[in-house]
Amino acid sequence: MSREIPARPELGNLVVGVDGSPSARTAVLWAAAEADRRGRPLRLVHAADTDRRALYTDAETIQAVREAGRELLVESARAVHDRFPDLDVTRELSRQEPVAALRATAGRHGTVVVGNRGLGGFATLMLGSVGLGVAARADVPVVVVRGDTERPGTGSVTAAVHGAADLDWLLLAAAEADARKAALRLVSVWNVFAHVGTVTTMLDDLDVIARQRVREVKDLADRVREVYPDLVVGHHVETGTSTPGTLVAASDRTDLLVMGRGRTPVLGPALGRVAHALIHHAHCTVEIIPPAFTTRDDEP
Repeated sequence: MSREIPARPELGNLVVGVDGSPSARTAVLWAAAEADRRGRPLRLVHAADTDRRALYTDAETIQAVREAGRELLVESARAVHDRFPDLDVTRELSRQEPVAALRATAGRHGTVVVGNRGLGGFATLMLGSVGLGVAARADVPVVVVRGDTERPGTGSVTAAVHGAADLDWLLLAAAEADARKAALRLVSVWNVFAHVGTVTTMLDDLDVIARQRVREVKDLADRVREVYPDLVVGHHVETGTSTPGTLVAASDRTDLLVMGRGRTPVLGPALGRVAHALIHHAHCTVEIIPPAFTTRDDEP
């Protein structure tokens, strides 16, 4: 009996944060190119945070903040128009704080794009608090624009997979690759140290687990090919002692690295150790997809 072939997911509209930083300007142009590929509109959002500011700031200052935000949005829209004159671009000056504003504008089916640094210091060391907050809490995919966005393309999208449960978000990675006319590469890291100290520490048991991982990743690749028969899909299980380190190294050979975001039993949606490392240190742009995300309009 043949198994049911999943429907192709639909890539959503693009929402990008604008804050005047060089990183945000890079993110805006990346988002514009992505919107053009998807045939979707682009929404520029500046979160002025005036609802909170109004509690301790005078009306004149609030007005100045709003005017500065409007100017940033106009400048960003102009930069997009220069490169993508036919792209549908809208601007939003939000009264909310940035994380809430981006989440609200994205709705249920959008994709949020942020730069890898906000305004402030330590530019080479850490992601801005807005980027971290959105990546950890959004109910939609979040793209953190990283690396040298002007480097020649590799023609590949990489998905960091673990096992059979990754199929839902993996199909979004496949949709990204299909839109780019790129190949999709599935990479899974087999870290033997993750099993040391558990009941399965015998070498024979570890070999069984490793072979099971290879089978699961191959099956994932086969399922993607069923949905996207014209897409070039490769798969590889790599042995390493550091999953984040192995994936960061892999990010140097791809245009976009996609992974699913985990959920902790106590805290709910959260960035795991691997996702945290990638959005801080990857050599390319990283897309984080939350648990159980769907683009179907019939979802409640």
